[in-house]
Amino acid sequence: MRGAEEIVPAEVRQSAIISHSIGIPELTHLLDGVPADAKEEAYEQAALEENVLALATETGRRKRFASLRRLYLFRPDSVLFRSVRDLWAVEAEGRPLLAALCAMATDTVFRASAEVVVRTAPGEEVTVTDFREAIEAAYPGVYAASTLQKAADNAYASWQQSGHLGAPEGGRKRRQRVTCRPADVAYALLLGHLQGARGEALFDTVWTRVLDQPRSQLYDLAFAASQRGMLEYRNAGGVVEVGFRTLLRPLEGELL
Repeated sequence: MRGAEEIVPAEVRQSAIISHSIGIPELTHLLDGVPADAKEEAYEQAALEENVLALATETGRRKRFASLRRLYLFRPDSVLFRSVRDLWAVEAEGRPLLAALCAMATDTVFRASAEVVVRTAPGEEVTVTDFREAIEAAYPGVYAASTLQKAADNAYASWQQSGHLGAPEGGRKRRQRVTCRPADVAYALLLGHLQGARGEALFDTVWTRVLDQPRSQLYDLAFAASQRGMLEYRNAGGVVEVGFRTLLRPLEGELL
């Protein structure tokens, strides 16, 4: 299925968070500064020439943009990125979680770190050590201690950016319930669909588990997304059907 290959398999060690956080504030600046129908080159121009990332040196701008491009792709022919751009315009409240879902799809180390937020209840304390142990458990013996620590630090910062962790209190962060909007549910269901899930199985994936919503609320949010044209959703007689005509529409120049 077109777009499925963009979700990096878990066994592939591909990670931008070894060097940086997932950069939701920087992504916001880029998407605000580049038209939705722009070509890939426009994002690089905005970052390097227009310096929308507000970095002091060209070297810094190049490194940060390279990291962001690995996470978000910035290609109009990418199903993952085009869907982010489609849904980004719908509601600002859902943007942090939308970005985190895309980063999970393209960064396997960040995806492994999601285990920490999934298993931790709101109000519980979360530490960098929790993330380091989760990454090490997923990729035992792969990373040097210094690299593992850097990845854990960046995961810790990234999940605060997404809204899953609160601001530090006395040097500690606590889990909080993330803001989840219909656009986030639409994107999470799309990711599951690209991996082959259908029907009710779409509502029980690694993508939906980071949404912090019970199954009944996910159904309600999916219905709300369908009412706004983000997807097609039916739930009748215990049979759940979800379609993605808009998000999976043909790319420009592609035959139906």
